Amino acid sequence: MNFSKKYGVLLILLPFLAVSQSKFNTFFKASDTLNKPRRNTVLVSEAAVSTLTLVGLSQLWYADYEQSKFHTTNDNNEWLQLDKVGHAFTAYQMGKHGAQLLNWSGVNKNEQLIYGATLGFTFLSAVEVLDGFSKEWGFSWGDILANATGTGLYVGQELLWDEQRISLKYSFHHTNFASQNPNKLGKTYIEQFLKDYNGQTYWLSFNLQSFFKESQLPKWLNLALGYGGEGMLSGVENTSFITDRYRQFFISFDVNLNAINTNSKWLSTLFDVFNMIKIPFPTLEFNKKGGVFHLLYY
Repeated sequence: MNFSKKYGVLLILLPFLAVSQSKFNTFFKASDTLNKPRRNTVLVSEAAVSTLTLVGLSQLWYADYEQSKFHTTNDNNEWLQLDKVGHAFTAYQMGKHGAQLLNWSGVNKNEQLIYGATLGFTFLSAVEVLDGFSKEWGFSWGDILANATGTGLYVGQELLWDEQRISLKYSFHHTNFASQNPNKLGKTYIEQFLKDYNGQTYWLSFNLQSFFKESQLPKWLNLALGYGGEGMLSGVENTSFITDRYRQFFISFDVNLNAINTNSKWLSTLFDVFNMIKIPFPTLEFNKKGGVFHLLYY
């Protein structure tokens, strides 16, 4: 399964997930009690945007590919599983912002988790059904499991700690692999940002102070563990492309933008949206060839 369209959907929805920025801090302040106009606006807007996006995908994306009877596919061995991590990332981020929108509306915590945090899983599962009717792809249980994992990471932490101590984040750097197979990995930088798995790294970012409440550690400091891969010119090894495919594991530091103190509610909202991106720091990489130190890794 090509994950790029689903990651692209997240980018399309981000302006909506940021709650239509306002100049007034009061607009961004979460309601202490149920604010029905806000809640109704959120629910109607989510339904409308999700429906329009699904219709758009059906008419624009899938129209270019031959349709078929509903079928499943096993793509778990593709792209060194980076596409699956990408699914988890998207489900986590969409669920996080879905829950926060309901929190902004004054909806109670249980309903935030039931109706908001599951936004990513529900939406991506609907897209997966569309894949099932496309001869090019197919319904992937591996994708569904990855979607559930991302949603579970958010919901589990809220139930266990009532906060997000571990965040799923993303970083990207340009590689030379895309030019060797631009149809799969992208012709432009924007396409490569979505499609070139060689340049994508996914991070589990741990907020250290949240685990050690009595420590003097700064609240913004995170420890990040990353996963990536190189040498992928197609989903699986292909004799047409002679490359050395291998996994990469990283350890680095990161910044929790949500911990930056500001009296501006709209700025806090902006920080929260961009907190999905891992901040570049000195990084240690480990792969089958050995260890590599990066002064700044993207």
